[in-house]
Amino acid sequence: MLSPSILTANFGVLQQEIEMLNESCADMIHLDVMDGTFVPNISFGLPVVKAVARIARKPLDVHLMMIHPEKYIEDFRDAGAAFLTVHLEACSHLASVTEQIKSLGMKAGAALNPHTPVAMLEDIIGELDLLLVMSVNPGFGGQRFIPFTIEKIRRARELARRTRSETLIEVDGGISLDNAAEVYAAGADILVAGSAIFSSDNPADYMKKLKTV
Repeated sequence: MLSPSILTANFGVLQQEIEMLNESCADMIHLDVMDGTFVPNISFGLPVVKAVARIARKPLDVHLMMIHPEKYIEDFRDAGAAFLTVHLEACSHLASVTEQIKSLGMKAGAALNPHTPVAMLEDIIGELDLLLVMSVNPGFGGQRFIPFTIEKIRRARELARRTRSETLIEVDGGISLDNAAEVYAAGADILVAGSAIFSSDNPADYMKKLKTV
């Protein structure tokens, strides 16, 4: 599956960008919410998520790169999130936050920074709908894929198999046609790509190629 990130979309014509994704082979639309504290960048917040939700015909895959995400779970549900992913590193009580997300009717995801071991999620993976492996350090689009995360994706897939979990493995950061096949082969179910798609001459065609590598 493919979840294009709009972080590097042209926000001057955001409606057109979302309409293009609506007509594309994308399975969902990825929104990176950054608070300038958990990560060294500020992206966008609830008003943009709400605006995208009014136009989108694909599920919104919302990735919270922010501290205290538990304060805003219901707000993001109301804004239109279908998947809501929080960072293990930002949650003192991940099980509680996951339960909160699911109780509000959304799919719950947990994200791991490149340096965080997959084993940290062993006790909770059965409660997760999504495990997001960051293949760059979070905060900015356009970064290069970190090679050692391939092995981490394999460990995430093995953990899901061993625990008989149906958790989807999502990978975010530096994804392009150069590495998509290897990432899929390592065990990814969902690829998040942004810069590679929106900087291409034909984003819709590029997405088709990403899904058929």
